[in-house]
Amino acid sequence: MYLKIKQIAEAIERVAPRVYAEDWDNVGLLVGDPEKEVDQALIALDCSEAVIDEAIEKKAGIIITHHPLIFSAMKKLTPSNDTARLVMKAIKNDIAIYAAHTNLDNISCGLNALVADELELVQRSVLVPQNHRLYKLVTYVPLTHFEQVKEKLFAAGGGCVGHYDSCSFSSSGIGTFRAQEGTHPFVGQIGVLHQESEVRIEMLVAAHQRHLLLSVLKQVHPYEEPAIDLLPLENQYEGAGSGLIGMLKTPMQACDFLQLVKKRMQIPVLRHSSITEKIIQKVAICTGAGSFLMDDAIRCGADAFVTGDVKYHEFFVPQKSLLLIDAGHYETEQFSRQYLYTILKENFTTFAAQISESSFNAVHYLI
Repeated sequence: MYLKIKQIAEAIERVAPRVYAEDWDNVGLLVGDPEKEVDQALIALDCSEAVIDEAIEKKAGIIITHHPLIFSAMKKLTPSNDTARLVMKAIKNDIAIYAAHTNLDNISCGLNALVADELELVQRSVLVPQNHRLYKLVTYVPLTHFEQVKEKLFAAGGGCVGHYDSCSFSSSGIGTFRAQEGTHPFVGQIGVLHQESEVRIEMLVAAHQRHLLLSVLKQVHPYEEPAIDLLPLENQYEGAGSGLIGMLKTPMQACDFLQLVKKRMQIPVLRHSSITEKIIQKVAICTGAGSFLMDDAIRCGADAFVTGDVKYHEFFVPQKSLLLIDAGHYETEQFSRQYLYTILKENFTTFAAQISESSFNAVHYLI
């Protein structure tokens, strides 16, 4: 089965919209033509040279990774720079490179949720929700089309607030307009000032849905020139953000929780802060490098915080308030490969996607 690269990107971004990636990140199609057709994809955590060689051997037209190969701007493409050399090798062999990084981390059903699944956490929520990711959509429709327009917007994903859907506010009023020559008014006459009983509809729209909602609204609205306001809000968006927090089904001692993390995530070595008599029930998670969220985990009352790439002095910070666990960067993000594979298979059942055999942890342990 052949797919255009943009079809693959669209399938991934329906789950992990790029709008939720961090500003410093570099996600999406990094190398290649979105219109090119490919019949195989290779999925890895990192785009290493071994992964590119495997893609060449298996004739995979695209490599899909969690970590972007290109993070910062490159001024030259020469073999003297390792990243540029790998980009050149991919281009020479007509291999596209795509990355889903912090957008995959930040969605509420993303990598943090996969770790929470392993630990069987319940009552979950985003630890630090993102700001500036919500809009208020406002439009005015004649009474005859009020229910139809509202239901179409709900069906397209508008009006979701937390665990509630179909949320809106409506108020009645009188709209006025005068159609000019060359128009095709739904009501009223050309050149005559018209008054119409209308309903104002307001509902919240998440950032990744705004273009779809505007398109749907323009399709179903009876007016030739509908009045539409899309207002950015300061409210936090609970559907995306940094980290996750949830509850263990059964509270346990710190030593038992450490063993649970080690076993469920198949981690050879755990680094952690000092063990106290504190019972562990509320757990915060941030896959990859997440120690920047430690104060937020403490503020939210977490008993333990599972993350990676913790620096030496950061282990002093929690003292008795929090069990800080460095489970490793690779180890906490290892599930990204299977997740991306599942997204592709759920959308394109006969497409030849496979997880790289060359993708491995760059950190090794002597046990």
